[in-house]
Amino acid sequence: MQTRKLGSTDINVSLICLGTMTWGEQNTEREAFEQLDLAVSEGINFIDAAEMYPVPPRAETQGRTEQYLGNWLARRGRRDDLVIASKVAGPGNGLSYLRDGPRLTRDHIRRACDDSLQRLQTDYIDLYQVHWPDRNTNFFGKLGYAHNSEEQSTPIEETLSTLDELVKEGKIRHIGLSNETPWGAMEYLRLSRERDWPRAVSIQNPYNLLNRSYEVGMAEVSHREQAGLLAYSPLAFGTLSGKYLDGQRPPKARLTLFERFSRYAGGRGEAATRAYADLAREHGLSPAQLALAWVNSRDFVTSNIIGATTMEQLRENIGSARITLDREVIDAIEALHQEFTYPCP
Repeated sequence: MQTRKLGSTDINVSLICLGTMTWGEQNTEREAFEQLDLAVSEGINFIDAAEMYPVPPRAETQGRTEQYLGNWLARRGRRDDLVIASKVAGPGNGLSYLRDGPRLTRDHIRRACDDSLQRLQTDYIDLYQVHWPDRNTNFFGKLGYAHNSEEQSTPIEETLSTLDELVKEGKIRHIGLSNETPWGAMEYLRLSRERDWPRAVSIQNPYNLLNRSYEVGMAEVSHREQAGLLAYSPLAFGTLSGKYLDGQRPPKARLTLFERFSRYAGGRGEAATRAYADLAREHGLSPAQLALAWVNSRDFVTSNIIGATTMEQLRENIGSARITLDREVIDAIEALHQEFTYPCP
């Protein structure tokens, strides 16, 4: 398994990161253990979780994902071999059960971190990420920023100063951002320079063949500021595997179970998915392998966060790390991108 440097740290993380957001909803604890055992045996050392997981988020299941991971760590004794990432949630509709409505204030972040450490059964988190901004901005597919001068948001200064405290206390090693914009990323980095606070070493945003919007402004930030992309949804909620084409809804699949995951649906999205699937098969690849290998090939990507509900899916996804796309395939992908430009941002 290839590794890449996590920002400017001395940590090397596997090109493939094991995502966990299905654990506790679509996957049982036994299945989570099976996924972890396979991933580690294949050379994966990077595991990504969050306090609000599993997804879809519910009060009844919140925290299960971290609990499953913590139980596995306690049983296997592999903590020092792995890079564990988690996240603190920002404000959001439907999350009132989480600290009476999560914010990115000092009190909220400290409580969230302590709760995650307890569930993970560890003394420290290697990479602690701000799951999404406290302010109103473009994320989760929103386009067209509309400024609200009267909004009440937690200043980034307060959020970052709290993360600095947690680093100094040894509860977290490094910090990362998620679902951020160029302005937000650079504001965190500016404050880090001016106050000698920890620098963001990674940015976890969506990135896939149907949504390449990260390339517009964020890719330059990743390169110039040594804050590489941790690409999430590389298969666009599984859409790019081709399993939902022609109205198919496989049993137990995410889009079959949960109507809320509509971001990568629609006419242009389906047309683009079909074109990429056809291209993959022309070159002896599965659609999922093509989509994942392409993300792996991007030089601003630090790690590709894959998720799976079955062991068969997990093996195929991990196997993408062994695939190198040739120039002909890359050129064909770029040609399709010109035809289907950002069909599902």
